[in-house]
Amino acid sequence: MKEITIEELKAMRDREGLILQGCGGDLSEWEEGITHLLAERGIVKEGDSFKNVVSFTHGGIHCILFPFEGTEIDMGRLAMWRLESHGAFAGTWLSDFLANRFGVDINGGMQGREKPDCPLIGADGNIFSLLGIAGRTLRDSGMEAEAKEMGERVCDSGSYDSALAIIGEYVNITSADESGGEDETECMELA
Repeated sequence: MKEITIEELKAMRDREGLILQGCGGDLSEWEEGITHLLAERGIVKEGDSFKNVVSFTHGGIHCILFPFEGTEIDMGRLAMWRLESHGAFAGTWLSDFLANRFGVDINGGMQGREKPDCPLIGADGNIFSLLGIAGRTLRDSGMEAEAKEMGERVCDSGSYDSALAIIGEYVNITSADESGGEDETECMELA
């Protein structure tokens, strides 16, 4: 596995991938183990693997980047797995890592606007609760139109995995604070 510099990482603004933080030991075992784990969960097609996996060090922490290009991935399931496993792997998307750690302007996304941080990790996993928290976060950031659009897309998504992936398009998912959020169980209330 190739180790890259932070400058090389910052140049990856046109790509997306999964970053796992705090990886120690034999990095090739991490690559093989995570790929196998994701295949078992139906996230990566059985027999497929990540291409051009790289490692880097940031703030004294060793990280591994699993790029998405060239790999068949169920993004909804991956988003859900990333939230479930955040305590173990501190997984984040490459685009979020670049924007939040280095202020790299990622082209695309919500019409050039930065995604606000939203405390969903550790919150009630009910999709309407998560949607309510994300909607409030967007509205508090002056993004009422995005909150309404996100709510409509989530209510039309048809699955928990898809809904979670949609929420991740609008907000940067972070750890929940101790106070938690209020449940909102009607899609109409979110608009």
